[in-house]
Amino acid sequence: MPLPLELVHALVIVASGIVTGTFFAVAVSVFPVLMAMPPQQYVQTQRRLGEGYHPVMPVIVSTVLVGDVLLAVFADTGRLRLVYVAAAVLFLAVPLISQYGNLPLNKAIQAADRHGVPEDWADPRPGWRRWHLIRSVFAVVALVLNVLAAAVLA
Repeated sequence: MPLPLELVHALVIVASGIVTGTFFAVAVSVFPVLMAMPPQQYVQTQRRLGEGYHPVMPVIVSTVLVGDVLLAVFADTGRLRLVYVAAAVLFLAVPLISQYGNLPLNKAIQAADRHGVPEDWADPRPGWRRWHLIRSVFAVVALVLNVLAAAVLA
């Protein structure tokens, strides 16, 4: 039995909302606390936070991407298809920024955790925050497009 598109759309909105909500919480609550920590405490805390996010978030992000692609393929109208394609392209920025912006900084944090924070350590927090805020904007706009598609265009 094929998966009804309404169910796919609901799943996309929920998964997109989880990603966006998580990014929002990190931006407004978690990261300000991390910025206030001394480097060694920050490194240890960031590593521990990552233990929970990394197994779960890629699955949820992939759910949004696959769902938006399916919705685009099976859209009833060209306008709706365009909205789903735009949402998928915008949301694709999330894992790309995670992979090529945040992940290299996370590796520097992990290295500092294993070997200790050297005196001349280049603090990755400002760069990590910048990449996080950029991917958050992409996630929010994609969520808005998916909600728009469900509420107005469908």
